[in-house]
Order: sequence, then C-alpha cells, then structure tokens
Amino acid sequence: MADNQTQSLVKDLVEAGIHFGQRSSNWNPRMGRFIYGKRNAIHIIDIKETIKGLLLARKFLTNVTASGKDVCFVGTKRQARDVLQTRVGDVGMHWVTERWLGGTFTNFRTIRSRLKRLEELETIEQGDNFESYSKKMESQLRREMRKIKRNLEGIRNMTKLPGALVVIDVKRERNALLEARKLGIPTICLIDTDGNPELADIPIPGNDDSMRSIDVVIRELCSAITDGKTRRVTQTGERESAEGAADKNQPRRSSRAQFRAAEASPVADDEGDESAVASATSAAPGTTS
Repeated sequence: MADNQTQSLVKDLVEAGIHFGQRSSNWNPRMGRFIYGKRNAIHIIDIKETIKGLLLARKFLTNVTASGKDVCFVGTKRQARDVLQTRVGDVGMHWVTERWLGGTFTNFRTIRSRLKRLEELETIEQGDNFESYSKKMESQLRREMRKIKRNLEGIRNMTKLPGALVVIDVKRERNALLEARKLGIPTICLIDTDGNPELADIPIPGNDDSMRSIDVVIRELCSAITDGKTRRVTQTGERESAEGAADKNQPRRSSRAQFRAAEASPVADDEGDESAVASATSAAPGTTS
C-alpha cells in the first residue's frame, strides 16, 4: 500500500472513531496488548495495531479469493447490516445479517436443502402466484418463503464452505466462530475492547459499534477481495495475472496454510510501507510513541 494510501486509510479510520473502545469497566484483559490508554473511563485502541491487523487481513483475503475460494461475512448487529448487504453484495461474496442459524457450516447440507426449497417456492410464485392453492396453504407457503429468504438470502449462492469468515463483534457471533474453528475455516474479526481476540485468527482491534468504522473496515476488505478475484485461477489452471502465472506449478494450499503463510510474511510488502504506517499514525490518537 502506497504512502499516501496508508495515510488516507489512517485518516478515515480516525475520523470514523475506530480507536474508541468500550468503558474501562467493561473490557476483556486479553485485549490489553491492543489498548493504548484510557480517557474519561473509555479505553483507547492503538491505531497501529488496527492498521497491522487490517493490512494482514487484506493480504490474506486477496490470497484466498485468488485461489478460487469465497468469503463469508457475518454481522447481525444493526450497525453492520446495511454495510454488509451493500459492500459485500457488490463484490459477489456471501453475508449473514439477520441471525446465525446453528449448523450453517457444520450442517451445510441441510442449509442447502432449505435454499433448494426457497427456489421451489419462488418457482411456484412466478408460475401461478399460488393461485392453485387454498388461501390457508398460500399463507403458509408465503410465510415459509419469507422466513427462509430473511435468514438465508445472503448465502443462497454459497454452494460450498467458504475459504474465510469475516465477523463483526466476536461476542455476538460466537456460534459462527466456533463452527468455523471446528471446520478449520480461518476467521478475521473486528474486535472491540470487550471481545476475546483468541477467537480470531486475524484480529482487527477497533470500534465495532460505529457504523462508520465498520464501513471503513469492510470497504478495505472488499477492496482486497476485488484484487484477489482479478488473480483467480482460470479453468485451465492458469492465473489471469502475470504474478499468478509464475506460481501455477506450485501445489495448492489449504486456507489454513495460506493463513500461516500470510501471518509469517511481513504485513507491508511494498518498500516504505512500515515507515508510512508509523508516520501516518504518529499524530493520530491512540498510537504508541
């Protein structure tokens, strides 16, 4: 990421209030390493840690989507719903904003059967608009269709398990994180000071109650997904970009292996990125000296 892009990102994050955490009386001690200080009984999150997690998440999502896998976003809190439906839908990924149904990942076959049922109901509606059914049956079928669509609309095109899970608020989406961990799906989480960073493979410390801060983070992650899709492997096994073509003879790795490689490599690859982050965050609130 170029110097001016990094500075612009830091500015957007600060203006969105990403550095404002929860009250100091309502915090998780495991988040201590991400906290810069305390002001007026409110914890202040270290912007440098936020940038570090965001850059690592960007790199990992680019690699995941470039390998041909999709990403699922989960954010059922009110502040995240509109952001996810708009931005994630634009990049063709999957999202859950109503509520997480138990077994969405671990019992994926059943979820797919419910989506197939939704397609059947929509076919009936498009055919005769339920005119061949009684009023009572029509009411039941329409109610069933609305319920399935409300809960599963965002993942109706997800024909296989995703390569990564992005979560807003680890406390609220704990069930989704536990299912992902059970199946070995890497997780990227926007975590406030009251969350548990141990539930995330890539934690992004930041305010998860602000719609603006959520929007900036999701915007950057979706941008990384767009970059990764341009490098996706084609059906002939060749990558669409020259960089990907050079690696086509390498064995394909699992999402977990990709995560470990991304975590081990430097967060900022471009020359001068580390200094750019340091200079851009030096005057921002919630940064270390």
